[in-house]
Amino acid sequence: MASASSSGRLGWVDLAKGISILLVVMMHSAYGVGADTGDIGVLHWVIAWATPFRMPEFFLISGLFLAAVIARPWGRYADRRVVHYLYFYAVWAVIHIGFKFGLGAYSAPDALRYIALAPVEPYGVLWFIYMLAIVSAVAKLCHDLRLPHWFVLAAGAALQIAPVHTGSYAVDQFAEFFVFFYAGYAGAPLVFQLADWAAKHVILALLSLAAWATIHSMLVFSPGFAIEPTETYLGYAGLPGVNLMLGVAGAVALCTTSALLARIPAMDWLRWLGARSIVVYLAFALPMGVAREILLRLGIIEDVSAISLLVMATAVISPLILQAIIERTGIGRFLFERPAWAHIPGTPGSRQSAELVSRTPAE
Repeated sequence: MASASSSGRLGWVDLAKGISILLVVMMHSAYGVGADTGDIGVLHWVIAWATPFRMPEFFLISGLFLAAVIARPWGRYADRRVVHYLYFYAVWAVIHIGFKFGLGAYSAPDALRYIALAPVEPYGVLWFIYMLAIVSAVAKLCHDLRLPHWFVLAAGAALQIAPVHTGSYAVDQFAEFFVFFYAGYAGAPLVFQLADWAAKHVILALLSLAAWATIHSMLVFSPGFAIEPTETYLGYAGLPGVNLMLGVAGAVALCTTSALLARIPAMDWLRWLGARSIVVYLAFALPMGVAREILLRLGIIEDVSAISLLVMATAVISPLILQAIIERTGIGRFLFERPAWAHIPGTPGSRQSAELVSRTPAE
């Protein structure tokens, strides 16, 4: 991906991932500060507006290149699309749990219980990495069963609309987001065509985005809307069916926006960040928690918005610094690089050095 992302087509994909990871870190930073202070800031309003498409966009982008590999034999496919994510999920789940145990947040029995449950109940913020493995496996199964796209999309839409509350976080999150991942796979040609169209018809694209943003805002900030320090209650945007449509529309709009921003050299930093979005996702929670604790205890800054921004900046930058140190020293490479033993025997990765997760090829 690193070598290909210089092209316009893949450049906007990385840029979209950059926006997505910023929104994810922003949400956790704002809600974390909100939980400790009981107050809300500017970032709460940004997150409220982006709630309908924040995670759908991440899933849709993750499915865009699935067509390049989905016909591969199960072993090779699973190594690239299932084992790959489960390895990093397992490593970082143990790190997160161990870190909280070390700080005294968990007792030894609690830490062991969380580790024991991690294979079936995704742990904390790492649920997205876990879910990428699950949705990838289910998409492959649908392909091998020769299920038509319309059928899978309809089933996925029904799951998203239905009030699925099984008590299993893994099952509930699958029902909520599988349709967006599969839409990225099935609709990839249309998404790429739209991005190309936007890059060639800037004025029309901007007008279309303005219309979308207006309708989106009216549905989000409608009767029933409310913001609390740790949660957002959407207005009409939260209604079944409406939420699904806004998720798809918002994801497509963000792709269109990224295609336009990719034309601006000053946005290269966002593309660069997007190429390392998984690195940030894996490691942002720990420095985020530390930064929040330090800032609140010092009490030098009292403004919730300012604290949230500083926590967010720390959470985004720290994993990138860690990655740079690892690349320079070679110590701790297993954190972002899958070793040969973690590949399925007989697959290409088992015979060569693994790549950093942030630089894995699109396929």
